[in-house]
Amino acid sequence: MSAPSGGEAVGRLAVVSRTREAPPVSAPAFLDTHTPPRFQWTSPDGLHVVGAGAAATLTASGRDRFTALREEGQSLLETVDHEGPAVSRPRLVGGFAFTDAHTPADPWTGFPAGAFVLPRVQLTSDGSTTWVTVTRTGDAVDPDAVTADLQTVVADLETLPEMQPVDDPPGVEGTHSTPDRATWQADVAAAVDRIRDHDLEKVVFARALRAELAGVFDAPALLERLRHRYPDCYRFLFEPTAAAAFVGAPPERLVRVDGRDLATEALAGSAERGATPTADADAADRLRDSQKLQAEQGLVVDAIVDQLRAYGAVTIGDQGIRRLSNIQHLQTPITATLDSDHHVLDIVEALHPTPAVGGVPPGTALTMIRETESFDRGWYAAPVGWFDGDGDGEFTVAIRSAVGTDRTATLYAGNGIVADSTPEEEWAELQPKYRPILEELE
Repeated sequence: MSAPSGGEAVGRLAVVSRTREAPPVSAPAFLDTHTPPRFQWTSPDGLHVVGAGAAATLTASGRDRFTALREEGQSLLETVDHEGPAVSRPRLVGGFAFTDAHTPADPWTGFPAGAFVLPRVQLTSDGSTTWVTVTRTGDAVDPDAVTADLQTVVADLETLPEMQPVDDPPGVEGTHSTPDRATWQADVAAAVDRIRDHDLEKVVFARALRAELAGVFDAPALLERLRHRYPDCYRFLFEPTAAAAFVGAPPERLVRVDGRDLATEALAGSAERGATPTADADAADRLRDSQKLQAEQGLVVDAIVDQLRAYGAVTIGDQGIRRLSNIQHLQTPITATLDSDHHVLDIVEALHPTPAVGGVPPGTALTMIRETESFDRGWYAAPVGWFDGDGDGEFTVAIRSAVGTDRTATLYAGNGIVADSTPEEEWAELQPKYRPILEELE
């Protein structure tokens, strides 16, 4: 457990927050006036949270990291003196590394195996109104001092633009792949052999693409460009220190918990978008008709449902197609009614990693990933999101993402390998998954 400059280490601290309606403000303009830690979270259904500074920081590592962060978060937010609408309430924002064995190192400097921050200043929008919340923690927080802080923050916001021009991309001077094409395809062939020997049903292999940039990696500007290109995706920015920032525009919800209502989805199998409506519809039909992709999707659905049955009654929705600007996926919505007030981190721990980013059976797949991949996934393909004092929250799976520092950005993409996979086809299917980030850097 630790705290950056300006934050408080977490114990039994008073948490006081005050909220006022704020003028509409450009998120990049707000973030540009603050130094890290900085945060941003946007869900497709309209919730938009931007934060800066740390009123408190929680970190954890090891196998008990989910439990440790849940307990620390519950202790911190057990009694919150908050004045303002519910949507503006204090939230802990952060996420996890893909594995509990992760240790912070380049390019993941400053990213522990699990970390959440209670922002000192939080802007929240529900699509119609923007609120600004200032939060302080300590043994004896003066509410009047928090109110005075809030007034100062509001005055500063009034000087910022509602809209800000989108900066040009920094430009990419070159890229380096880990592993290279030949190695990755050989790894796929070895995995297929194991699957056909019935040692494994599915494994997801990832690849890291390090881009050398002509200009400086600007995380808020990159996220703003992603907003214009992918308005229907989740978008996140987590920048715990000035050393590195993690940015993504993933299409997939891991889980949302609101009281006893739970929503998640299975997203597996992909195809590029067609150049014409007819070609696009044909590509979607091939997704639906592919025995390989339907089998892969079925593995993901079954695994999620099996994990959720321990928490309540589960309902599987009708399969559809999730269309993005450059790619489309098979998508199956899944909902549940929880049998008690489960904390969202309990569900996150149960679901991570889903077969869409890990494999089946999970233990065997994760062992093969560790033995095969020559790089640390860091926070790629792991849960990123927020939770509040009631244990409600929402998390996405951090794919379509990159971690950047100074003049480099490392992008990640992965593909699910099953019995019918061929190395060449899997390599071809992998390439469009870099485009959402790479196009906004070039």
